[in-house]
Amino acid sequence: MVSATHSPPRRSAAAGFTLVEVAIVLFILALLLGAIFAAEELLASSRARTVIGESTAIRTAWYGFVDRYRSPPGDFARATTAIPNATVAGNGNGLVRMRSAGETIDEPIAAWEHLTQAGFLVGGYRYAAGAETVASAPRNAFGGFPRLVHDAEFAGAVTARMHLKTGNRISADVLAEVDRKVDDGLSDRGALRFSATSTTGDAIVEAQCHDAATHRWITTGGAIGQNCGGAWLLE
Repeated sequence: MVSATHSPPRRSAAAGFTLVEVAIVLFILALLLGAIFAAEELLASSRARTVIGESTAIRTAWYGFVDRYRSPPGDFARATTAIPNATVAGNGNGLVRMRSAGETIDEPIAAWEHLTQAGFLVGGYRYAAGAETVASAPRNAFGGFPRLVHDAEFAGAVTARMHLKTGNRISADVLAEVDRKVDDGLSDRGALRFSATSTTGDAIVEAQCHDAATHRWITTGGAIGQNCGGAWLLE
């Protein structure tokens, strides 16, 4: 008689995982989540550095122009005679404003022509009345147009002031990171504030970008704004 061969018992698929296997899976998931969060933080930090770099270049150009010509770009009354290839001049009242605010030209648009033709920025922009275009103004890294302007459209404004708007299409968490890196972290205090100005595309929704009650950028919850903007005070 041939004896039966006995195989070692197999674990039923229904028996589930052992504690060791569960612990390994949880450990791997923790590593993956940690890597995802670290990557998100690195991306936000990189984007914040981009915003800082762009804004620093424009603000440096602004101060250099004012130091040389004793007038803000865009408002410079002698621009067509003092700056080679400049095609338009402001009224010299010391305020850089749009025609809708009473100026004879859109001085924030003219500012880019003045700055590039005077050699303070690259780009070769040319004045054209109305909203910014790629021919008349630079874009930020997110597709919005920065704007040099004298108005009160920024958080915590008591009166109109000269400032650089970053342009919209920047997420609130990136602006918060910028604020923490170079200012006070508050969205309506210090040198960097929230601004509701949309220079292109959809209108900014303030409630998705900045909380006036807490003076903070919106960085938690399910409604973090992806279309926000900031304002760097220049005076």
